[in-house]
Amino acid sequence: MQAQLAYYTALLGLPEATASRSPIYRCIQADGFELGFHAAPAYALLGVADRAPAGLQTSPVTAYATFMLDSCAQVDALSLKAAPLGGRVIKTPYPTYYGQWQAVITDPENNMFRLSFAGLPQGVATPALS
Repeated sequence: MQAQLAYYTALLGLPEATASRSPIYRCIQADGFELGFHAAPAYALLGVADRAPAGLQTSPVTAYATFMLDSCAQVDALSLKAAPLGGRVIKTPYPTYYGQWQAVITDPENNMFRLSFAGLPQGVATPALS
């Protein structure tokens, strides 16, 4: 939980929502948005104990966050920053069929997320959906 908080604050530069801090919860915040990280006891507290990973097992991807950034250059820069902080770049920045510049990344606990900008770099065409 603390490591997740440190990773996302370092990667995205978003502050911790200290008012929400508890012994089993941390989160980062932006306007109208919080991304929370919890410790193992929270599964039972939330009524989802059956979804808790067993041991060091990671859960399959069922949902993921997309962080909308301010430029293609910011997607590129944060993609380069992700691995040195302990994450892994699954797909380097690329043009999506819906006209966004996007990268797919996992954090140090293998949770997947995307970094995206609603536009493409100059000279990059929107590819067709295959």
